[in-house]
Amino acid sequence: MPELPEVEVVRRGLERWVGGRTVAEVEVLHPRAVRRHLAGAADFAARLRGARIGAPLRRGKYLWLPLAGTGAGHCVLAHLGMSGQLLVQPHDAPDEKHLRVRVRFADGAGTELRFVDQRTFGGLSLHELTPEGLPDAIAHIARDPLDPAFDEAAFHAALRRRSSTVKRALLDQSLISGVGNIYADEALWRSRLHYDRPTATLTRPRIAELLGHIRDVMNAALAAGGTSFDSLYVNVNGESGYFDRSLDAYGREGLPCRRCATPMRRRPWMNRSSYFCPRCQRPPRPVRPRP
Repeated sequence: MPELPEVEVVRRGLERWVGGRTVAEVEVLHPRAVRRHLAGAADFAARLRGARIGAPLRRGKYLWLPLAGTGAGHCVLAHLGMSGQLLVQPHDAPDEKHLRVRVRFADGAGTELRFVDQRTFGGLSLHELTPEGLPDAIAHIARDPLDPAFDEAAFHAALRRRSSTVKRALLDQSLISGVGNIYADEALWRSRLHYDRPTATLTRPRIAELLGHIRDVMNAALAAGGTSFDSLYVNVNGESGYFDRSLDAYGREGLPCRRCATPMRRRPWMNRSSYFCPRCQRPPRPVRPRP
């Protein structure tokens, strides 16, 4: 599933090619693509018609298009799921095999917005905006580490209060948003932290160091256009990112650690996998019961 860097790459593309344009027509080609809009496909299309799209916004992995004009106070929330793509295509470009929604604009720019989703886990939906400018459906999502308003002290306090492990906490979107399996493994490798390290054992300087590595790896991924392991994640022009060539931990089972040359390991973890160096990222010692 796309994480913060991939969603931010898409947001920037939409800001360039879609922001400020007025919707002329919406065609929903598959009802599952708007299933989160409970009023149905016809209502979704009708309410978008005539609305002007504002500057696209993002929090963590969530992307939305604020609406002005007839849609003022609402937004289109895009959930990319495992294979969702928002593509800006010429009107006369052939339809993609898994095209689900088409948005045509009222100007003469010659391009349209397409939502393509092979596995149909993603979708588009209309939501009211909160006073803070967030879609009501994601008002509970925490700020992400690239947000200037991210509160490191509050994050540290929340970690120390929880009986959890560090990777589980990094993937908790109510604590910190935008971090998924790939970038958690990368940041933990850079921090020399094992994924099962209890959060209660992390000092404030250690957490600050970890956050610094999260920001560094995400900014590096942004510069590379995100991480693409297949053709399912692309930017709005259909181009794949290439940060997968720079990964230090994720997907490198059996390959030498770039720091100490020890073979990297993979362990099943919460229906996912965790990649780590057994020498640089030693597992925590088991807690001995008190006599």
